[in-house]
Amino acid sequence: MPIIALMIVGAAAGFLATRIMKLQTDVPTTVAIGVFGALIGGFVLRGLIMLTGWAAGFIGALLGAMLLIWLWKTYVK
Repeated sequence: MPIIALMIVGAAAGFLATRIMKLQTDVPTTVAIGVFGALIGGFVLRGLIMLTGWAAGFIGALLGAMLLIWLWKTYVK
């Protein structure tokens, strides 16, 4: 995925994930959560992405971001 697309998808997924998980973060942290969540979700859901296209990629990014938030809330704060 090109870096610009990863940033856009990551920002959207990070925004939604932080709202769903009720986490207040600044914009750079939200984007970082989304981008790293997209990377995690991309690895986990690679096969699903091949079958269903960009929608699965977005769902994977969202789930990955939510997992990252849960880990952060559990072990960092």
